[in-house]
Amino acid sequence: MAKRMTKKERERVGRILELLDKEYGTDYKCYLTHNSAWQLLIATILSAQCTDARVNIVTKDLFVKYPTLEAFAAADQSELEEDIRSTGFYRNKSKNIIACAKKIVLEFGGEVPQTIDELTSLAGVGRKTANVIRGNIFNQPSIVVDTHVKRISRKLGFTNEKEPEKIEFELMKVLPKDHWIIYNIHIITLGRSICTARNPKCEICFLKNECPSSGFSK
Repeated sequence: MAKRMTKKERERVGRILELLDKEYGTDYKCYLTHNSAWQLLIATILSAQCTDARVNIVTKDLFVKYPTLEAFAAADQSELEEDIRSTGFYRNKSKNIIACAKKIVLEFGGEVPQTIDELTSLAGVGRKTANVIRGNIFNQPSIVVDTHVKRISRKLGFTNEKEPEKIEFELMKVLPKDHWIIYNIHIITLGRSICTARNPKCEICFLKNECPSSGFSK
């Protein structure tokens, strides 16, 4: 859709965003519990291939045991592995978290950087994680492409791409900038409650008349 959007397509995008706003509101909500930029960064690294609910259970104690970035930078990797084991891929995650914390402390004065290039230079941080930080912490318009956004954006016909980075850039062209951050929040909610991967409830979905995949759209 992004390459040559017609007036009709732009109007449909507008209707979909309006319906999402009406259903879910326009307040920003981050599902990962955090009290600082670095806590959200670590929580997001832990969330790879893991549910937010599980990450929140782990970080509740983790951020007490390691109350600062310096504490994570000085952590014993084997011990940290055990602390985060239940999030999966714990060896790589622990290694990346320690390296990430060290770099922020040594090269960024202990402050989480803001630019996409600086963020993605950190161990374990790809564009998805970087955009979570940019959007939720620094309020910079950013599109986060997680499994829900990838799947549902394709269903809605917003993109035909399969690679997250390509989807991100397509959505930048499809969506107005004021919806870049909240689109992810809305789609996560929709994906968890109605448009689930295994059993989408198209018949009760408020987007059914606008979604080509629902069988209800005209």
